[in-house]
Amino acid sequence: MINKKDIKNQMIQAVKTVKQTNPMAGSITNSVTINFVANAQLAVGGSAAMVYLPDEGEFLAKAAGATYINTGTFLPIYEETLLRTAKVIRSLGKPWVLDPVAIGIGSLRNQLLQEFKEYKPNIIRGNASEIIALAGQWGLDGGEKVSNTRGVDSTDSVSAAKDAAVALAKWTGGAVAVSGETDLITDGSIIARSSGGSHFMEKITGAGCSLGGVVAIYATATSPFIAALTATAVYNIAGKRAGDKVDGPASFQIQFLDELYKATADDIANNPFELTEV
Repeated sequence: MINKKDIKNQMIQAVKTVKQTNPMAGSITNSVTINFVANAQLAVGGSAAMVYLPDEGEFLAKAAGATYINTGTFLPIYEETLLRTAKVIRSLGKPWVLDPVAIGIGSLRNQLLQEFKEYKPNIIRGNASEIIALAGQWGLDGGEKVSNTRGVDSTDSVSAAKDAAVALAKWTGGAVAVSGETDLITDGSIIARSSGGSHFMEKITGAGCSLGGVVAIYATATSPFIAALTATAVYNIAGKRAGDKVDGPASFQIQFLDELYKATADDIANNPFELTEV
């Protein structure tokens, strides 16, 4: 039987722990959103460290409490950096978050994402099309081998990605977060659906990428499922509050960071979400 009260208590504890300890999560993310990712990590109480060189990735894998790897805009060096970093993370048993941005649009990106399968990311975060495509590339249930992405945009619904998300979570033993109008988070046995946010989140660059970075912050303090659910919840409540106060995307981005910063542990745990068993 699912105990929603216990899950809320774990979310509250995760938020409090992060705010009290200021944990560092290292990030190898895309150049389009690096500033927003770092600012979001800082806003929720964490510490940000952004790198792209192989030895620096390995260093942060050892030094940071968790690591966020985003496969957005690639530099040539990433072919070496990403796998070396993932190998160290896995050898140390530390948590890491994979954001398979734009899977399907290039051979190098797809090759690296295929090799990540053996390193089993603790949390995978993406839009519905990315989650379906990754499950397909890894040969898991619910996936499709040909990505239906439009660059970084999703052309599939969150509900369509449910089976792929569950299969990925079962394969990794961690959690998967699918972003959309109503977000879906699963550990392979429980599914949470979290609501909130704002239509302005589709009008700014980095809402999804920065969410992955914040998931990594919470992953330093709690289980993969609770980390993914907590990060999604703070994004939904901050997005809704910011959207209610502004009338454009530029002011929304600023207000959104403020609301991330101001959200309390109780606010986050009480943002609406529903739980079902797989």
